[in-house]
Amino acid sequence: MDGGDGGDGRRGVGTRGVKPKPVAAARLPEVRLPPLAPHGGPLEPDGDYDGVELTGADLTGQDGAGARFLDSALRGCVLDGARLTAARFLDSVLDGVRGVGTDLAGAQLRDVEVVEARLGGAQLHGAVLERVWIRGGKADFPNLRAARLKDVVFDGCVLNEPDFARATLERVEFRDCVLIGADFSGVRMKDVDLRTVRRLEIARGVDALAGAVISPSQLLDLAPVFAAHLGLRVAD
Repeated sequence: MDGGDGGDGRRGVGTRGVKPKPVAAARLPEVRLPPLAPHGGPLEPDGDYDGVELTGADLTGQDGAGARFLDSALRGCVLDGARLTAARFLDSVLDGVRGVGTDLAGAQLRDVEVVEARLGGAQLHGAVLERVWIRGGKADFPNLRAARLKDVVFDGCVLNEPDFARATLERVEFRDCVLIGADFSGVRMKDVDLRTVRRLEIARGVDALAGAVISPSQLLDLAPVFAAHLGLRVAD
């Protein structure tokens, strides 16, 4: 006798035969840079940098707040303490940039590739990232509070204590990444794929993971965190 049929041909409550909803994949940027002109001058607030390439430039402490980078490339640049608040990076490439305390609060990155960046304490709170592909590199203590990420792929990155508190993540993929001490407090998620994260450590915000997908092995790894959040004691 099958108790799963309620008499009207429908199965009873359960998960058998229910296919999981597929995760919408992030849309990657398609950056095609035109021939670029070298740029060797300092950054300027509200400056326009169209079709230029900055290679190996030391931009330590420079003020480029509100600047616009369009069809441009920054390669091997030093961004220690650089002020790029509300700057816009459009159809551009950031390759091998490095910096400590780089201020990108309120910045906009759209159709951007970030390759092998090494950043410490980068300020990206309130930033907007759309169609951004972050490949390789390492970020220590990145501040992404209240940021908006849509169609963003973290690919082979190491994120040490990233702060996503109150951020909005939609179609965001973490591919083969390491996330250590992540803060997801108050995050709103939709189609966030964590399944291939190699090391997933969540310090805060485990209750905000609705809208994310994890693997069965990750569920087991996170069981102590879920139990602690629920106040559940596990004993023999």
